[in-house]
Amino acid sequence: MFWKSTKKSSEMVGLPPGTLVHIGEERDAKVRITIFDYDEKTFEEKEVKTIEEAFPYRDKPTVTWINIDGIHNLDLMRKVGEHFNLHSLILEDIVNTFQRPKIEDFQDHIFIVLKMLYQDGENSEIKEEQVSIIFGSNFVISFQEAEGDIFNSIRERIRTSKGKIRKMKSDYLAYSLIDAIADGYFLILEKLGEKTESLEDEVMLEPTTKTAQKIHNLKREMISLRKSIWPLREIISNMQRGESKLIYKSTMIYLRDVYDHTIQVIDSVETFRDMLSGMLDIYLSSISNRMNEVMKVLTIIATIFIPLTFIAGVYGMNFRFMPELQWKLGYPFVWLIMAGVAGLMMLYFRRKKWL
Repeated sequence: MFWKSTKKSSEMVGLPPGTLVHIGEERDAKVRITIFDYDEKTFEEKEVKTIEEAFPYRDKPTVTWINIDGIHNLDLMRKVGEHFNLHSLILEDIVNTFQRPKIEDFQDHIFIVLKMLYQDGENSEIKEEQVSIIFGSNFVISFQEAEGDIFNSIRERIRTSKGKIRKMKSDYLAYSLIDAIADGYFLILEKLGEKTESLEDEVMLEPTTKTAQKIHNLKREMISLRKSIWPLREIISNMQRGESKLIYKSTMIYLRDVYDHTIQVIDSVETFRDMLSGMLDIYLSSISNRMNEVMKVLTIIATIFIPLTFIAGVYGMNFRFMPELQWKLGYPFVWLIMAGVAGLMMLYFRRKKWL
């Protein structure tokens, strides 16, 4: 993933600031634009074919949520920037899907970049998608890489007028989107917790060479999760300072709740990282102990055969005058001595608790 981002980012070298170049997974799907326009008494929902159809909603007194699925259409992005007076650097950050989560205040609108995490149902791999949010006094524009998100519960609350969302301003809608993304982290943590517990049992009972690879993969997922969550704490903290006129005091208490959730997720991620580091140490110790057991058994076997080899070597010298060579019971007698020596050594090892 890092190599891909570096390769794509090289296309930006030497270009003027604000140049639009889509950096991310190549997509050819059609851009989908949906509009939710509402206040406490009215509500309108529709899907439009062109971005121009959404422009009249900018000057309406109601709250308008414009959601754009697909950021690979650069002409569409330019039109959005021109109509909503967005800085060219904002558009550049939106189409760069490897952007670090952040928040920027432009007085009449606030720009936020977040990472939405979800689990791929086919291979249980954690996928990451960049979500950009711009909100002003009466509008919220969200940009996603592709269709499918975790905002359906918010849409349903708007449709049915549940909760306070229809009574609040655009800052509350922006908070709701951020809160939905933060809640998605808990679902990912739950899955990672199950993986960690299963892996812990495997490490303790029967570790294999694949166990180390599983630990490594899980640690990489934790690092990815940590990189997505840590900046969210800074974003919420920045919004809580109350320096922007676009964020009302009535929304502050909800932002504190998201902040608490973020801290809880960060603590859980750090705990899982410590557990994985401990599991790796346990795995290495288990492999070392298993090797020591094997070496101990081999050493005992070699030690038992040393005197037996000596006895066999003495009677294999083939000297002419050896008194035992002519004795009829010499062969079974030597076997008896060798068996006795081996038995005594085994008994000695057991008394020493080496076996």
